Amino acid sequence: MDAEAQKLVESGKLTAKAAEQLGKLKPGAFCLHKSWGFGRVTEWNLLLNQIVIDFASKKSHPMQVQYAAENLTPLAQEHFLARKANDLTSIKTLAREEPAALVQNIIESLGGQATMAQIGEWLVGDVLTEGEWKRWWESTKKLLKASGAFSIPAKKTEPIQLRSDGLSHTDELIASFSKARQPKEQIAALEQVIKFHQLFKEPQKQLQPIVATIENMAVRNQKMHPELAFELIIARDDLLGRVPSLHTTHIGLTLSKLILEEEKRLISVLPKLPAAKEKRVLQALPSALGPRCTERALYLMQRSHGRMVAQIPRLLSEAGQHAELRTMLERSIREHSATNEMLAWLCNERDRWGELITPELLGAIFATLERDQHTHQTLASGANRQSLSRTGKHDHRRTTTGKDRTVNRFLEQPRKTQNRIRGAGESKNPGEQQGNRAGKVVR
Repeated sequence: MDAEAQKLVESGKLTAKAAEQLGKLKPGAFCLHKSWGFGRVTEWNLLLNQIVIDFASKKSHPMQVQYAAENLTPLAQEHFLARKANDLTSIKTLAREEPAALVQNIIESLGGQATMAQIGEWLVGDVLTEGEWKRWWESTKKLLKASGAFSIPAKKTEPIQLRSDGLSHTDELIASFSKARQPKEQIAALEQVIKFHQLFKEPQKQLQPIVATIENMAVRNQKMHPELAFELIIARDDLLGRVPSLHTTHIGLTLSKLILEEEKRLISVLPKLPAAKEKRVLQALPSALGPRCTERALYLMQRSHGRMVAQIPRLLSEAGQHAELRTMLERSIREHSATNEMLAWLCNERDRWGELITPELLGAIFATLERDQHTHQTLASGANRQSLSRTGKHDHRRTTTGKDRTVNRFLEQPRKTQNRIRGAGESKNPGEQQGNRAGKVVR
């Protein structure tokens, strides 16, 4: 214990524990404060029972020795902030020549783990500029993954950790897949394997067992959970496409065959898939169904949710089926069989389908409104009867359903469509309009 600190202990101005801590805060030492951050001890003035610290925002800031001992964390000379304060030039060189070593020093200084935001906070400004940081981190992250000394999380907000056993990133990915027991967990782990497929040095040895497991899981889940089978097969195809040395272990287990076998259940399967995978299935319809593709796609469009209603017309147009799509839309409008999702999509895409913006479309919209209103009233009536049978009282809360929102979606669109039709009619015969106005003036 320092002699001067010993005197303060004997006089009762400082506890023995605080005196031990104060011995680590001699002039020239670096420290951290919870509020003021990094600082350097510049002076002891024990006659006034004070020490003086230079913080970034508080230069020559005096603190009572007992308070300083309890609230300052001494930093070792190998701490990243201490190294940066002592020799910024060498830190910049380290960032340029050995970025993985620099990150390791930062993580060790933060207790063994650090988020990307924490690493950036310590580097941006004096070591790297904002623009340099983004480029530097992208290249450094690849080195960290390849080194095997760091555990890199999937989410940016989660901390990067140091590994003591030197497990490589590829081994960690394989272990994560092996630990997954549910199909959803396996799909998530497989997506990470696909994302970092280029890191695997022996893909046939490391990844072929994963292909076999995925295919077995797809076969087992097809009957009860066909949507999982679709996700697994699509993920497997992505992996096979990126690593040509891999091969399927189930001959004939293809996306096209799966579509063919589950054709009748597609209407219930597709809404359960992520949007990107749903699109993959729709894109595979022509090769899977052949001549029946257009018929099945139109059937799906007439009976599915809004996301698919928006995708199918684009796919049909790209496949040269624009005429068939237009025929189906015209028939649906004429027969008042178009769903509210189809009509909402058509109103939103009226610039591309201007030839269908006719009075018949307005009639179809009103027919849909009436049909939904009738359904709404039927449901409300049933709910009221059920409420009366249970309580003997009319419960007005049961009369409101989600159909109200469906109906309200079209209240604005018919007015816009009617105005568009009226405007189109006026613009077609400007001479006739002038004649009519002239006739009115003469009369």
